[in-house]
Parts: sequence; C-alpha cells; structure tokens
Amino acid sequence: MNPEDFPTPDADVETIEPNALKDRIDAGEDVTLLDARMSSEYEEWHIDGGSVDSINVPYFHFLEDEIDPDALGQVPDDREVTVICAKGGASEFVAGTLADRGYDVRHVAGGMNAWARIYETVEVEGYDGAGTLLQYQRPSSGCLGYLLYDGGEAAVIDPLRAFTDRYLADANDLGVELTYALDTHIHADHVSGVRDLDAADVEGVIPEAAVDRGVTYAEELTTAADGDVFAVGDAEIEAVHTPGHTTGMTSYLVDGSLLATGDGLFIESVARPDLEEGDDGAPDAARLLHESLHERVLTLPDDTLIGGAHFSDAAEPAADGTYTAPIGELKRRMDALSMDEDAFVELVLSDMPPRPANYEDIIAANLGREDVDDEEAFTLELGPNNCAASQGSLAGD
Repeated sequence: MNPEDFPTPDADVETIEPNALKDRIDAGEDVTLLDARMSSEYEEWHIDGGSVDSINVPYFHFLEDEIDPDALGQVPDDREVTVICAKGGASEFVAGTLADRGYDVRHVAGGMNAWARIYETVEVEGYDGAGTLLQYQRPSSGCLGYLLYDGGEAAVIDPLRAFTDRYLADANDLGVELTYALDTHIHADHVSGVRDLDAADVEGVIPEAAVDRGVTYAEELTTAADGDVFAVGDAEIEAVHTPGHTTGMTSYLVDGSLLATGDGLFIESVARPDLEEGDDGAPDAARLLHESLHERVLTLPDDTLIGGAHFSDAAEPAADGTYTAPIGELKRRMDALSMDEDAFVELVLSDMPPRPANYEDIIAANLGREDVDDEEAFTLELGPNNCAASQGSLAGD
C-alpha cells in the first residue's frame, strides 16, 4: 500500500523528526516504538537497543473499523508511543487511529527511509597526528567513514554514494579542498561514493589489490598499492594491504595514529570471510585474515587507534563518542586476537550472521558491472551491514 493510499486520520497527530528521535535515544530516554511495517521487514532491520522498547504490529491490523483486539493489546496505553513505518504514510494513519482511541501517540516523519539519512560527524579526540580527524556515523546501518583535514586539504575514507554532496559541503564549510576519496575495498553493504566524488574533481582511490575482482573503471581512478602514501597537508595516509575480508582489503594508516581498517577489524569483532568467495572460499580467507591481523595490524604500537568501517549494537563507543579503540585494548578484551590460526578460523566460521541484504547487487554496482540510479542505490543498502563475524563469541562474552 502506498503512503498516499492511506486514509487521513481524523485526529491531529504530532510528528517527530528522525534526528529528534535519535537525540532522545542517545540521551537514554525511554522510547516505545511501534513499528508498523510487515514482520519480514521488521525482522531484517529495525531500531533497537539502549532504552528502546520496540514492538512490531503491521499496519494492516489497523485498517478495519474493528481493530483486532490482540493487535491492539500489544500497544501500551500507559505511556507515549512513537509509530514508525517505511516512509511515513502508514505510521501517520496508525498513529491517528490510536489517537482516536485515546492513546498518547506520535509518528516519525519519513519513516525508516528518513532514519537511514541520518549521518553524523564526531571528532576523534584520541587522534594525535597532524590535522583533525572526524568520524562519520550512520546509525541505521552502522556504517563509518573518516574525514581528515589539514593545511587546506582533506581526504574522506569509505565514502557513501548517498552522502556525496555532504562530503563536499562539509569540506566547503571547513574551508578546505576535498583532495582524495579512498575506498578500503569493494564494499558489500553500501554503494561507494568514490566514483561520484571523482566525477566532482576529487581524486578517487581504490586498492590496487581489488582491481582483479573485475573492477570496470580502474583506469579512471588512482589505485593504491601497499605502502603508497597520500599527503593531506602535513598529514600522511599510508595504504596497508590487509586481505582476509576480501582479497583487496586495504587499511589506511592515518598519520601513524589511526588505522582505518575497513571491514578487517572492528572494535567489537573481526571481519567475516565469506562475501567474496562464498562458503567454499571462507576457510582460506579466514587464514589470510589471521595473517593480516598478526603481521600487519597487531604489530603496530598498542596506542594506535583502530577505526573500522562499521559498528554494531554490540559496540560501545569511546569517551569521545567515536567507535574507535587502541590496539592494546582490543588485544586485552578480544579473545580472537590471541588465538592461533586454526582456533581463529574455527571460531570465525562457526557463527556468522546472515549475509548483508542485496549484497550481490551492491558488489556488482561497486565493481561497475551494474548501473544503479541514486534511488535504487539508496534502497539497496537499507538495513544492517552484517559484515562482521559473531561479535559475542569473538569478544569472549
């Protein structure tokens, strides 16, 4: 049912913007969310965690004059309820129906699609290299990116196509020129913004090791080989080949202070190894990941910050609000990082989450094999990233 097809509710329904909802959640306020999408959509991804009490009652239960008592019984009548749907039409109707019956209710403008457009920046206070480093955070999917700026220049690592204009605007607001846009690998959970930024006169960079996967546009961009250095003002970004999650996975050491690991190592887990070669190739990829971690990542000084391309509900932010942590801290609390190769491989393969939604289509788009417009690209990447292995077992919880 399209949003315009829902009847207009008789009651006036208060609206809350997605950013305001996130502010309430971040502040630890008790939030009761009634998600009116179909159960299959809800199970794939929804707003949860912290002080959120999430309830799923699909909108069609509220279409009849006589509402199913079992459905209505799931909606609390002793506190405020916030209704959300995919785009905002169903939630307004459901909220109005409930308001007519005396419920304290409001609905989220734009629904989950608008929630997916929230994109925030937080300064990485633990970064002690030249310039300033910001972390981009997309709460709907857990995607992370990084903006380094110094001396009138800037570089963005792991940009999202949906926010191409945002990076250019942020650089303009900071009074710097966006010089580089670097990808750590061929992403499987979101459509990369590197090519769109390259078209906007930003030098697009992809890992040289990823080209053999069949990248169709490699000659149009700069390729980063292991050890290559990109200067941003007085700061340097060094490419560090760290295969495992993919064969082309390349981390970027930002002025010796933070390693942007892409999907190789997160602050709560390590990468899943099955998105390039599937289940058959996963054991070899996991062994390659173990080698990369022990020979390229864990050999860095313990105070080097790790910043991945994603975070999950299991991740706890640092004191500065970023999803970063020193290597030494990860060694102490993540059991997987002290395991020998065989034990590591067994653990990583034992309990992986479902693969990211639409990951094959997203990979095809990022390889340049399929053309998708902006709306299709945005729709493809809705939902959780699922690029990590099981966080609980890897962290030893």
